Amino acid sequence: MQSKRPIALRRQTLRRQSIYLLPNLFTLAALFSGFYAIVQSMNKMFVPAAVAIFIAMILDGLDGRVARLTRTQSAFGAEFDSLSDMVSFGVAPALVVYEWALREFGKVGWMVAFVYCAGAALRLARFNTNIETGDKRWFQGLPSPSAAALVAGLVWISHEYADELSSISDALPFFALLLTLFAGLTMVSNVRFWSFKEINMRKTVPFVALLVMVLLLMLIVAKPPLVLFCLFLAYGASGYVMALWQLLRRGKKSVERQNNGSNGHGNGQN
Repeated sequence: MQSKRPIALRRQTLRRQSIYLLPNLFTLAALFSGFYAIVQSMNKMFVPAAVAIFIAMILDGLDGRVARLTRTQSAFGAEFDSLSDMVSFGVAPALVVYEWALREFGKVGWMVAFVYCAGAALRLARFNTNIETGDKRWFQGLPSPSAAALVAGLVWISHEYADELSSISDALPFFALLLTLFAGLTMVSNVRFWSFKEINMRKTVPFVALLVMVLLLMLIVAKPPLVLFCLFLAYGASGYVMALWQLLRRGKKSVERQNNGSNGHGNGQN
């Protein structure tokens, strides 16, 4: 019996030190895509760099789902995913947009790129600490993959539609500066964004919903950079639109309560 105990302990220790291969392969591929984007931006190959960031987004969305489907979630996988996200959606977009447009602004350019990078790091840290307590229907601040899609999408469409944008080519660096700053600050804001986690794939949906998905897929296939950039730009603005709408609703309700209170007070005097 005594000889079996060390073997059992070794097996238990080995089990604790091992990792699940399948979900971590997706995370590793996402990390590679982010690193590849950095290397390509240093070589002034900005379209492959932008595409690599979008590929990292797809892989990042798959690793968690694969882990849940195969019941291979682990603390190691969660930490590895966060580090991969920091490279793919924090460092890579900041360096790509800096090499593409922000370098010409000098100190202001690299400071804005750092604001974006720091915003991604703070966003990921806040998400990890609030993951058990936050409302899963909403993201607090713009998710880092969506922020990366804004920055990388602008780089992508500026090259794919260079002829169409030639008339405003001089203004593109300024727009890139503002968009990068917007994405970085929005990641650490308290603005809420819909997480889409309420969508249940197992529930029935109207037939028209499938038709809309087909049309959206056709649009993405027809003009990937333009459609993807517009979608994420709309998503980035949606949080502010919803916050403004809620603010207006609260203001309207406050005015109605004041009016009702004054009417009641007046009736009491009569």
